[in-house]
Amino acid sequence: MQEVRTRFAPSPTGYLHLGGLRTALYTYLIAKKHGGKFILRIEDTDQEREVPGAIEQIYKSLHQAGLIYDEGPDIGGPYGPYIQSERKDTYLPYALKLVESGDAYPCFCTKEELDARREKATSEGKGWKYDKHCLNIPKDEAKRRMESGESYCIRQNIPEEGMASFEDLLFGYVEAPCDTLDDGVLIKADGLPTYNFANVIDDHLMHISHVTRGTEYLSSAPKYNLLYKALGWEPPKYLHLPVVMKDATRKLSKRHGDPSFEDLLDMGYLKEAIINFIALLGWSPGDDREFFTLEELIQAFHIEGLNKSPAIFNMDKLTWFNSEYIRKMPFVDYLEMASPWFDKTLHSTDIDYEYLAKLMQGRTEVFNRIPEMIAFLKEMPEYDISLYNHKRMKSTPETALNALEFALPILEKISTWEEQAIHDNLIGSIKDAGLKNGLVLWPLRIALSGLESTPGGAVEIAYLLGKDESIRRVKNAIEKLKN
Repeated sequence: MQEVRTRFAPSPTGYLHLGGLRTALYTYLIAKKHGGKFILRIEDTDQEREVPGAIEQIYKSLHQAGLIYDEGPDIGGPYGPYIQSERKDTYLPYALKLVESGDAYPCFCTKEELDARREKATSEGKGWKYDKHCLNIPKDEAKRRMESGESYCIRQNIPEEGMASFEDLLFGYVEAPCDTLDDGVLIKADGLPTYNFANVIDDHLMHISHVTRGTEYLSSAPKYNLLYKALGWEPPKYLHLPVVMKDATRKLSKRHGDPSFEDLLDMGYLKEAIINFIALLGWSPGDDREFFTLEELIQAFHIEGLNKSPAIFNMDKLTWFNSEYIRKMPFVDYLEMASPWFDKTLHSTDIDYEYLAKLMQGRTEVFNRIPEMIAFLKEMPEYDISLYNHKRMKSTPETALNALEFALPILEKISTWEEQAIHDNLIGSIKDAGLKNGLVLWPLRIALSGLESTPGGAVEIAYLLGKDESIRRVKNAIEKLKN
């Protein structure tokens, strides 16, 4: 049985977008499900679009995602090099072999000539594809012109009749009339291969058994199979994945401000939550399970669970996944991840981070939301006294004033400022006075935080703020209510 070998082959044009991450994930899962190899190959034939540092960022992103490749540019392997520009001399001999067999031909048309013919076709209301202008140049003449240094490219010679076809693991049998296909460029004038040609050669030489990519390549795949046939090679198994959409009308796109994988990590989304969520964008395990570790995904993944329809990226759903993962984190890990976010707001304060983290873990959806949730601990926000209104607590600004004047001396008399002592003194005094807890604790929470929703109640906030700051805020609140 042939070893399963899959490859993720990104172009180094920027950060890893989420559609690319999903392709990498599914490619990884197919390999690991069958005990095979997952290969990273960098496709940098379009060097004008290459972004400095992008290759290193791809390495980093895949490692952060846990998608560890078995062969790649930075770790080597038996079929390297794994960067296409470093394989430049590999492709021309195969193109020339196709020229010899008549399945390709040199093209000497200049850009200006091509533009003129394209514009003419457009003005006549005709569609444009290359018109085989150079196909009938005698081989001897073509060879002489190539050797003379004249600029040329090499084009695939698509048959003018018949069908080109292939089998897709998701979409089944796909075919296209040959007369609709263009004689695409295989080798560019600069000597580098095009993306399409380099893929075919590299996939064969690297013994790739399964090719996973987006449906945007579905229409060009029949041309790939013509190349495989012309070279006498067995094509790989194809799996074309529907796109990931922002909504029903627009693809997910970095250009439109949609986050990349790195953006989500920087925002404080957990890699485990992102991978789990991405796996379910267009794939179902066939049961009601939603939460998977990477190892569990390897066991559960099957191509039959893929959907042919585009998947919608729902940020709210990702956030929900993330909050569930955060709640299940070991506390020590949460404290380690949350502390830098605490520092962004609470630097130079004496806030007890461990105590704060215990209050925050169950309330944290995304780590970058922590600063705004705890900013009140650093500085009391402006607030309107209407916040003291609470129908269920039967609280109003008038009753709040009485409650705070009742609570202030209790707080002032507490000698050991600990959570239990604050709780016992307040609750005990409220009970002795025959009052309801909420009638005192709700106004006290507002006075201490200026917010309706806080991590913890009045007692916890008072402990975090410390005695002096708590008393200062309560006194200010009393003055605010009196005025």
